[in-house]
Amino acid sequence: MKLLSIAVPCYNSAAYMKNCIESLLVGGERVEIIIVDDGSAKDNTLEIAKEYEAKYPTIVKAVHQENGGHGEAVNTGLREAGGIYFKVVDSDDHLDPAIFPKVLDKLEEFVYGQEKIDMLCCNFVYDKQGAEHKKVMAYHTAFPVDTPFTWNDVRFFMLGQYILMHSVIYRTELLRSCHLQLPKHTFYVDNIYVYYPLPHVKKLYYMDVNLYRYYIGREDQSVNEQIMISRIDQQIRVTKLMLDSYDVLKVQPGKLRKYMISYLNIMMTISSILAIRSGTEENMEKKQELWDYLKTQNFKLWFKLRTSFLGQGMNMKTKPGLKLMELAYRITQKFYGFN
Repeated sequence: MKLLSIAVPCYNSAAYMKNCIESLLVGGERVEIIIVDDGSAKDNTLEIAKEYEAKYPTIVKAVHQENGGHGEAVNTGLREAGGIYFKVVDSDDHLDPAIFPKVLDKLEEFVYGQEKIDMLCCNFVYDKQGAEHKKVMAYHTAFPVDTPFTWNDVRFFMLGQYILMHSVIYRTELLRSCHLQLPKHTFYVDNIYVYYPLPHVKKLYYMDVNLYRYYIGREDQSVNEQIMISRIDQQIRVTKLMLDSYDVLKVQPGKLRKYMISYLNIMMTISSILAIRSGTEENMEKKQELWDYLKTQNFKLWFKLRTSFLGQGMNMKTKPGLKLMELAYRITQKFYGFN
């Protein structure tokens, strides 16, 4: 059995996927690289995937599917996974080749030792094109370092500091047992991927290393601000799915509940800020409909988010409200790294 399965969703990724795959091959026979071609039609993505499969038959698996979007590619990767642990690496990103083996060594310790973990978390780097200094999302203020811990041991999450898909390695069986299923043809489902399994995670581990390099800079990238605005319906859909997934006010333990509420708060903020920055009445109506939806579904949660620092900023039109909105925008930039 492989130690780690890595799903690489690809859609017309020929121009950059090799850099990603080469960084994963550093893991050698301990890893399984599942390249999921999501119905690419404009380039030779599938051909490249099959070339790697032919060259590394015990490591690489090339899977072709009809176009179903990023989420369905992750679903396929999880179905195909034979590893004890599971990670998603997008085809335009890569893992640090010097750090990756150290992370595998740590996972191996948990497989063969008495201590078991459900989630391993590492830092990631916003690898923004042209930026001289690369921003790092680290978690040493929130998590104990280099020791297994539970949610009760979590310390302080700073504003704008969240666990994202780039940060996590989940135990494969945990993802299957909690019935994780991402929606088809929908962007921004990585938020569901990292949020939905959290109540099922009992034991965590944090390595204070910069494993994942999150590339930002392509004009057609989903986190380009104008593209996010054009896809605001999908952002709102993902937010609603997350709101509906749990009655978060009943989640235990309390520190996990607090974190999940904070995550929902940032999702509401992102949808709201995109609507505001679009400058259209149509999107402002969508923003109001989202807040009304939450109010109808869970009044107590609506009140909690609506009266929060970010919630006030998204729903005020005064000068103080505009200042709060500007701060919320900077927080969402940090969250998504959008350009």
